[in-house]
Amino acid sequence: MFRPTLTLTVNNAKTALDAGLSAIENGQTEIDLAQLTVVDSAAVATMVAWRRAALDRGASLTFRNAPANLRSLAELYDVAELLHQH
Repeated sequence: MFRPTLTLTVNNAKTALDAGLSAIENGQTEIDLAQLTVVDSAAVATMVAWRRAALDRGASLTFRNAPANLRSLAELYDVAELLHQH
């Protein structure tokens, strides 16, 4: 399971995006967000890109253990369904 760590903001979104895309390409279908403590809107955009990449491969992608601040941003941007388990 892929686990981004501590921070997912505009400052490191490209690195996190690439790491997640690599994990998805290698067959990962779950991303554990429990270690994230600092997020901004770039985290939401990164999650959308990860989900799109998984769907393009014909795979599902589940986000687990989203912290409250990330859930709040997802609700703000009307993409809270990203965090629902499928």
